[in-house]
Amino acid sequence: MSMSSSSLQFQGIALATSQRPHLSPIPPQSMDSSCSSMLELKQYHCQLIKLGLSTDNHVMGRLIKFTAISQNGHLPYALQLFDTMPHADTFLYNTIMRGFLLNKLPKSCLLFYSKMLGDHVLPNNFSFPSVIRACSVSNAVQQGKQIHAHLFKFGFVSDGFSLNNLIHMYVNFQSLDEANKAFRNMDNKDFVSWTTLISGYAQWGYVDEAFELFELMPQRNSASWNAMIAAFVQSNCFHEALALFDRMRAENMTLDKFVAASMLSACTGLGALEIGRWIHEEIEKRGIDLDSKLATTVIDMYCKCGCLEKALEVFKALPTRGLSSWNCMIGGLAIHGKGNAAIELFKEMEKELVAPDSITFVNLLSACAHSGLVEKGRHFFKHMVEVHGIEPRMEHFGCMVDLLGRAGLLEEARKLIDEMPMSPDAGVLGALLGACKIHQNIELGEDIGKKVIALDPHNSGRYVILANMYANSGRWEDVANIRKLMNDRGVKKVAGFSMIELEGVVSDFIAGGMTHPEAKEIYAKVDEMLQSIRAVGYVPETEGVLLHEHDNEEEEKEKPLYYHSEKLAIAFGLLKTEPGQVVRISKNLRVCKDCHQATKLISKVYDREIIVRDRNRFHHFNDGKCSCNDYW
Repeated sequence: MSMSSSSLQFQGIALATSQRPHLSPIPPQSMDSSCSSMLELKQYHCQLIKLGLSTDNHVMGRLIKFTAISQNGHLPYALQLFDTMPHADTFLYNTIMRGFLLNKLPKSCLLFYSKMLGDHVLPNNFSFPSVIRACSVSNAVQQGKQIHAHLFKFGFVSDGFSLNNLIHMYVNFQSLDEANKAFRNMDNKDFVSWTTLISGYAQWGYVDEAFELFELMPQRNSASWNAMIAAFVQSNCFHEALALFDRMRAENMTLDKFVAASMLSACTGLGALEIGRWIHEEIEKRGIDLDSKLATTVIDMYCKCGCLEKALEVFKALPTRGLSSWNCMIGGLAIHGKGNAAIELFKEMEKELVAPDSITFVNLLSACAHSGLVEKGRHFFKHMVEVHGIEPRMEHFGCMVDLLGRAGLLEEARKLIDEMPMSPDAGVLGALLGACKIHQNIELGEDIGKKVIALDPHNSGRYVILANMYANSGRWEDVANIRKLMNDRGVKKVAGFSMIELEGVVSDFIAGGMTHPEAKEIYAKVDEMLQSIRAVGYVPETEGVLLHEHDNEEEEKEKPLYYHSEKLAIAFGLLKTEPGQVVRISKNLRVCKDCHQATKLISKVYDREIIVRDRNRFHHFNDGKCSCNDYW
């Protein structure tokens, strides 16, 4: 049997140690680092058997470590080796427990810990992190509490590494009081301790408590800042995330890939293109690795901040494109109404032999829906199953119902719902309800609307759509009944708001709001806009305006429309930007018919491109036209 130089080197060391039994047989270079494969390890094992060292804990520990936790190891072989040890020590038990955990066998890890105690082998400070993580991963609450008691019993209640894992375990159990108690009892809290508890509070929705804890930190590192910024982003507190990022920069903290990713997500939520562009420039300037995940976040930010050209530029420049990047770019084209471009990109993806997943087809079908590509949507719905073997999920059926419904094929959409292999959720039925409103099918809309409200009783949008359909049909008693149902259930209508970013500052507007410091000038600009577009044919679209009381006076219906949030944001944009500059608006709800028509005319009269992102898609207004072709 041929032997490598490292094998010969080890043989020499082993012979020397066998001649001097009073010296430790541990090689100066650990065996697990010199091994590269199981074949080579088995050669080592043969030598140890020949040398009579196969029951030596120190030497065999190196073999067991490689087989249990190395990427090239083999856990079953590690267990075979362990079983040959007559007096396994704590190190060997710890190694096997780590191996179980790395191989996603947390219950086996816990059983092995029990065996360890049963064999009268005492745990040490390296034993508990693995066991605590095993409890956390397997949601073993009672065992976790017992392990916590063992920290006291065996004298490791002050071990920082174990306690940090204990905090994480209690967070995972949603036992925040216990996590906080473990944190408070720590003598030496490090960055990991603080950050774990901050993230834990945020994970379960206690963002204010997370921020209070963050403010108490004596010192902060990049991970701490990112934990709090990410907490704000995950809770949709995007303004707070931006403010904290400004504080971080003021304290001269260096931007890393994790903070960059969190802040790009905040910019995406706010539609803050200029800040997002600056962060992207900083990523390039600092040489931060643009891995697949970060690249996808950059592309997503540009797509959802209305800069599709830049998103495509970043996508095309990637040396390798992961599936998430392809999905993100196809989805970006979809929300901008570029259905045919999304299809072409998908075909390119297939040519490059990148296997699509279910998300790919959600984005592709969504692209067809936003562009009215009914036949192509039907084709890809079959293509998904027949070519790629992906069975339709709820989201795919929702896209198809949306596609058919928007096109006026309401009966076909209903037939598809009836033939679904699962019960439709509120999203699928909601798509059909929206289509019924667009095409004024009150009979089907009423039936579907009642079902959607039953499935999603706390979503105000479901009630409002049905109430508006009743209002448009003159059924005011039914409108009153819907309003009463909302009041009885405590359902509040979601307030619409619009945002605009100018010079790195994001301003919010609500309909009729007067809190902006330049409100007087903004409202004067709105009046000027309305006067200008009336001269070219603007007539307020009052259909669907749900009033608190039925009022037959058209003038009274028009008044709320004049000061909708997007009109205020557009007026502010026209006031603060140079002629010819693009005005970008983000809105939390679907843009209404009146604002859509008004914005088309404003773009023509003021010779501006106005880009509006609403809840569903982008609208690019230019020269009196919209990119959606009034299909939204």
